[in-house]
Amino acid sequence: MDSRAWAHAGAAERGRAQRRTPGRRTRKDWSCSLIVASLVGAFGSSFLYGYNLSVVNAPAQYIKSFYNESWERRQGHTIDPDTLTLLWSVTVSIFAIGGLVGTLMVKLIGKVLGRKYTLLVNNGFAISAALLMACSLQAGAFEMLIVGRFIMGVDGGIALSALPMYLNEISPKEIRGSLGQVTAIFICIGVFAGQVMGLPELLGKESTWPYLFGMIAVPAFVQLVSLPFLPESPRYLLFEKHDQAGAEKAFQTFLGKEDVSREVEEVLMESRVQRNVQLVSVLELLRSPLVRWQVFTVVVTMACYQLCGLNAIWFYTNSIFEKAGISPEKIPYITLSTGGIETLAAIFSGLVIERLGRRPLLMGGFGLMALFFGILTITLTLQKSLDTYCFLVFAAICLTGAVYFYFVLPETKNRTQAEISQAFAKRKKACPPENTDSTASDTKVTRKPEPDPASTLDNYVKNGVV
Repeated sequence: MDSRAWAHAGAAERGRAQRRTPGRRTRKDWSCSLIVASLVGAFGSSFLYGYNLSVVNAPAQYIKSFYNESWERRQGHTIDPDTLTLLWSVTVSIFAIGGLVGTLMVKLIGKVLGRKYTLLVNNGFAISAALLMACSLQAGAFEMLIVGRFIMGVDGGIALSALPMYLNEISPKEIRGSLGQVTAIFICIGVFAGQVMGLPELLGKESTWPYLFGMIAVPAFVQLVSLPFLPESPRYLLFEKHDQAGAEKAFQTFLGKEDVSREVEEVLMESRVQRNVQLVSVLELLRSPLVRWQVFTVVVTMACYQLCGLNAIWFYTNSIFEKAGISPEKIPYITLSTGGIETLAAIFSGLVIERLGRRPLLMGGFGLMALFFGILTITLTLQKSLDTYCFLVFAAICLTGAVYFYFVLPETKNRTQAEISQAFAKRKKACPPENTDSTASDTKVTRKPEPDPASTLDNYVKNGVV
């Protein structure tokens, strides 16, 4: 197909995509293999991330007692309260450090092994971490629990980078946004599951708390035995392995149809465009005026998400409720409400994201968190004069994010990457060429763009941000 025919077909497809509403998607978009891949991938990856966010909360007092007993057995005296606090803080926070390490590893691993095999190999981290943490009490070594938390963080960092890439590359463009919500929904389900399993009636007891961490091996094992029966990402097979036959077979499996010539041609078109791009360093990317606002917006978004205080709430929910005057026996059940509400909110956002757009949801989410952190600070302070002003820091971060999105972030719904770039460019009184696509997350700047990229290419680039 020559460039004119491709441009004509792309324009026609763009018009059809703009007229299509989310409610009119057909069931044929959701093939059985696509559903299995999304559920198995999310259960063994993002579910585990959410589970590990909340699982340390319920058994906190038993873990601290275990630390004290181990220290007294080795040193001959009880542990100093400050040292115990330090050990507990390391146990909680080292999960995030491991996540950073995993995120830095995933690019190299994903390029060598591919998306599917990266997820498969990642299960080794989860299973080894589960064994270390589950056996720590019996071995009398609290270091095993801390190391296990770090390894589990590595698993989370790899999973939350590789899974969205895999799902994005195997799904039809018509449902790519909805399928992407599976990751967020399963994180919330994992948080809720960790809270449920931590109830005293289940595993939240002094004699059974190690099994809370041993349960991590179950989703990892399910993914380990299920994912090998699914194909690799067809785009990876074409881009990295140059295996067109394998890519066609993978498309046929995930799309549930025999004729996949159009999808293969789209990927080949992406490959031709990528040959016209120049890789640049991070420093050169930051200096590029073309993508400066996009890069800054990505940084602000991720910073606000990680610093908004949500993780602190998950890690220290029981302590917060205890300081609020709630009796200890009721705290585990009240904690369930936080995980349940977040799960409902994730499902709700998945249902309305294509109608409301990304920008209103981001502003509304951070704005509401700022409001409720302020309320939480006031109520806790007025009840027991505690030093609870740390929540005002989280409130300020959330408010800053909401204000930034209001004034800077353009809406991306039903817009191509070129149109989004033009919207950002208006802030510096410069307009990029209409046929220039730039993606900040891939650290690339377009050098000799194709004259008429199709809408499917625009859609891929837009959704390729991980």
